Amino acid sequence: MIRARFYLHRDKTYFGFAITGHAEYAEPGEDILCSAVSALAINTVNSIEALTSDHLIAENADGLLKAKITGPVSDAGNTLIKSLRIGLCDIYKEYGDEYIRILIKEVS
Repeated sequence: MIRARFYLHRDKTYFGFAITGHAEYAEPGEDILCSAVSALAINTVNSIEALTSDHLIAENADGLLKAKITGPVSDAGNTLIKSLRIGLCDIYKEYGDEYIRILIKEVS
């Protein structure tokens, strides 16, 4: 199962996320859910790096992608992370909590 956790400040500004696990929807290499989640998450990291001046720290290993904006979060950075959340929530709505779970954690 894929677990996606989003981090936001008390002012509701998103500043990071962590995605772990595998959907196990299909065989490795043919799993459309893992591919979709990976594409959305990696594109979010690449877009924050290319389109904002936010300082992003990212870690990518087998079955894990973490990203965190350190320092002030731009409106664009916040929007890009929110967009990832929307995409993952759409996958959740389509395929259910057997394959993906999403948690939003407020951090002070």
